[in-house]
Amino acid sequence: MARAQGARAQMALAFETTYGTPPASGYTKMPFASTTLGSEQPLQTSELLGYGRDPQAPIKDAVTADGNVVVPIDADAFGFWLKAGFGAPSTTGAEAPYTHTFTSGNWALPSFSVETGMPEVPRYAMYSGCMVDSLSWQMARSGLLTATVSLVAQGEEVDTVSAAGVPAPITLQRFGHFNGAVTRNGADIGNVVSADITYANNLDRIETIRADGKIDGADPSIAALTGNIVVRFADQTLVQQAINGEACALEFTYTLATGESLTLTAHAVYLPRPRVEISGPQGVQATFDWQAASDPNEGHMCTVALINDREAY
Repeated sequence: MARAQGARAQMALAFETTYGTPPASGYTKMPFASTTLGSEQPLQTSELLGYGRDPQAPIKDAVTADGNVVVPIDADAFGFWLKAGFGAPSTTGAEAPYTHTFTSGNWALPSFSVETGMPEVPRYAMYSGCMVDSLSWQMARSGLLTATVSLVAQGEEVDTVSAAGVPAPITLQRFGHFNGAVTRNGADIGNVVSADITYANNLDRIETIRADGKIDGADPSIAALTGNIVVRFADQTLVQQAINGEACALEFTYTLATGESLTLTAHAVYLPRPRVEISGPQGVQATFDWQAASDPNEGHMCTVALINDREAY
């Protein structure tokens, strides 16, 4: 008997025309490291009395479908997750390389279907009505660069054959931590140890009464772009900005030698005044838990620019 192995698992994604209806074709094979995406339906314990000490049969509760997908940050496939999280990009360029620009604040976010497959069982789970609740990653000096995508789905359908057909392949060009840089108002920030970035759509599930127990959709509410920067304490620049209550532009960039790049620009970032502790003889570090807000000049909170050879998303 064949047993499920993570090494043989696969994932395919396609954007939906109608919410909750998986497309018949147009799927793309997505690279991923792990996923907790799944559907569950808990049981409600019977509260009835008069039948002795042994309880009556439990009742099925509403269906919940959600989870996280850990994906590599690369020059091609990551654009699909950016489109899901920010909305369709504005693409420029008559020929490759193309620049895909995503902006925050879109009210209409696309829904999509994701199929995860374990062909040796076989088990293929199609999750329809998926939307991105949050997208986060960490910048560091070394290690594998991945992002965590938090999804809210409408439901799950399981079959023994794939409904995605033969998904289109992806040419994987991963960014690494070595390719990263952080700038403040266009100038390099020295002594950065690590940085965390989280963009959240803060989806509001539409939990209407339905016979199938599924949600009717998920509406984006007030977005949030937050994170932190850990720096070796060397000067008062960031502390003084925090004290003054001023905003700055933070830019997080990855660039490959072949020209592909990914840049997230938070246009108006506010810093809290941190506690600067001397914990021992080693270097002193300070952590700034920053928050971004809408910039009156740009008209939005952040911009993400992805430069690659893909013509459209």
